[in-house]
Amino acid sequence: VRRCSSMLDFDDDLSHWPRAKSNTFLNVCPQGNKMIVERLGKLDKIQEAGWFIAIPFIDNISYVVDMREKALSITPQSGITKDNVQVRVSGNLYCQFVDAQKAAYGSKNPIYAVKQMAQSSMRAAIGELELDEILHARAKLNAIIRQTVQESASAWGVEIKRYEITDVSPDKFISEAMDQQAAAERERRKKVLEAEGDKRSAELQSEGVKIRLKNESEGTLIQITNQAEARKKQLMLEGEGEASVIRMRAQAQADAIKIIAESLSSETAREAATIAVAREYIAMYGEMGKSSNTMIFSDKPADMKVLMAQASAIIKATSDSQPTNA
Repeated sequence: VRRCSSMLDFDDDLSHWPRAKSNTFLNVCPQGNKMIVERLGKLDKIQEAGWFIAIPFIDNISYVVDMREKALSITPQSGITKDNVQVRVSGNLYCQFVDAQKAAYGSKNPIYAVKQMAQSSMRAAIGELELDEILHARAKLNAIIRQTVQESASAWGVEIKRYEITDVSPDKFISEAMDQQAAAERERRKKVLEAEGDKRSAELQSEGVKIRLKNESEGTLIQITNQAEARKKQLMLEGEGEASVIRMRAQAQADAIKIIAESLSSETAREAATIAVAREYIAMYGEMGKSSNTMIFSDKPADMKVLMAQASAIIKATSDSQPTNA
């Protein structure tokens, strides 16, 4: 039963190579397999999937090659990395027979040869890389092992599809150191994040204070500007009002002078004006007598020029006597 099952299923157990099949005259090659038929100990033909006839005792089905892709488990291999760290690395090798004749005659046991080649290539690749590269750059290590194995496996009719590392286990002390390093790194990141948060919070607070002060200063500036504009308009309006009053007074005085001038054009008006001036002159004498001891009498009271001269002398005497009385 085990022999019959081995003809249908590919098993990477080393004891199952080479796989042969009994010649029953009418034979069937399963799909996905190829059979190597030898006649009198020499290669006769490579039988594809289907039925075929082989002469018993003359023809011998020496090899049954499974042409499907299979995965070979690579046991953990110990190695020393470039930075002198001992690790154990395991993986899976995915391969496929592409040439049945080379698979049968290229190596006594191609499965064993491929696995041994993968193990030695993995140890060699580990020695060329540091531990961090092995842990974080597995794709690079996978590519190196696959390329190395493929160079040798081509002679055995095997195509290496891919190689995948399944586990990397450093020794106990390195694992503990890595755990401590990871914990320290997490603590460092925590502190960095907290510091970044505090920094961002301080930046936002200072930005808020800056915006508030800026808004307050802008508000104060607007208030001062508005007050200055209001004061300016007030002064302008007051000035315009005073100018209007002065113009009105000047116009009134001009009109009065014009009317007086027109009135003095007649002889009667001149006499009336003379009487008015004399009345004012007499009133002036009365006011001067109240505040001064000096009295002036005109010998020509009817002469207006004389009266005006006397009035000027009285005003001068009054102004001279005021500091003496003080």
